[in-house]
Amino acid sequence: MKLGCIGDDFTGSSDLANTLAKEGMRVTQYTGIPDGDADPSVEAGVVALKSRSIDPGDAVAKSLEALEWLRAQGCTQFFFKYCSTFDSTPEGNIGPVADALAEALDAHQVIVCPAFPGTGRSVYQGHLFVNDVLLSESGMQNHPLTPMTDPDLRRWLALQTRYAVGHVGSGAVFAGAAAIRQVFATEHEAGKRHIVVDAIRDEDLRAIGAAAKELPLITGGSGVALGLPANFGCVAGEVPWTGQSGTAVALSGSCSIATRAQVAYHAARNPAREVAAADVIEGRLTAAEAATWALAQDGVPLVYSSADPDVVRKVQAQFGREQSAGALEGFFADVARAVRAGGATRIITAGGETSGAVVEGLGLDTLEIGPEIDPGVPALRARPDLVVALKSGNFGAEDFFEKADRVLGV
Repeated sequence: MKLGCIGDDFTGSSDLANTLAKEGMRVTQYTGIPDGDADPSVEAGVVALKSRSIDPGDAVAKSLEALEWLRAQGCTQFFFKYCSTFDSTPEGNIGPVADALAEALDAHQVIVCPAFPGTGRSVYQGHLFVNDVLLSESGMQNHPLTPMTDPDLRRWLALQTRYAVGHVGSGAVFAGAAAIRQVFATEHEAGKRHIVVDAIRDEDLRAIGAAAKELPLITGGSGVALGLPANFGCVAGEVPWTGQSGTAVALSGSCSIATRAQVAYHAARNPAREVAAADVIEGRLTAAEAATWALAQDGVPLVYSSADPDVVRKVQAQFGREQSAGALEGFFADVARAVRAGGATRIITAGGETSGAVVEGLGLDTLEIGPEIDPGVPALRARPDLVVALKSGNFGAEDFFEKADRVLGV
């Protein structure tokens, strides 16, 4: 294994694995930290953790444990993957984990770059944009767990880290890898350990990747990994894949603007059943009932709780944020187990927390990376008779659920 990756959620980890596979690396995604060694054929290992919204101390501990396993596999470079919308709170978990990994690896020029132009995420003058608006105006300010109210990555990260935060502006990035390395050195001399790097095009990401060739630690969204496989001599090529016949079910717990539009589009064309959080919490709807309904439908049935932000706030005010989120995650994990037991062979999920709950609920430990469904979302083979798609809430085209089923199927 050459490149060792640590993802803070399951959808983001598959996003990263997708990028590396398309660029020619042999990639395996692991759910949690494996018990044994990796297969010798694996060039990039992605350890997917569910650490984005947990206690910062627990996130650090899990990440350091993943780092030690990856080091034992022989990795020479490491990547800490977080969301392209920098999902975090003033307490973390991006800063604390980045600090701990940097200290463990004695890394002093740590790239911070969540840019992913393919999905509309760009960093300019240290600020994160989603398409043509600042992060804080993109809808992410309404995220139920990590509301993003400040688009200045330097300022937001400074709240979370013990170290000074530097910056590589777009001028140096446009000038190429050598210019980027020069600014890295200058910022390092000024005592800056974490360095936010501007990027608005794929060419920028490739230049950053080339500049990072000798660095032990890179952090960011999957986009900045675009230029890393070439440093290991890998060449982009087609990702092999065999589809899966059988029954499909879609599950959505994301409340993002993108997912709510996808739900509306899909519900107008396929069977769909909305799940109210209060009905789950108070026992009026069980996972078994939802699964029985889904398995009785034609097409690609969708079970969803992708509510408007005002509805989410009312539920959180009534039941508490943690209880509300935990109840829905447990519900979707139970639905996934039930539809799988009932014969489902293609399971499509939307939302990072929902996808994590489904993966854990199904007990999936390794995922084979397949072709891209939409930017940042690959097809995944979990078992000989089970394929899945794990979509971040903000990703995907309007017809994502139907498109995912076409790619996953035969």
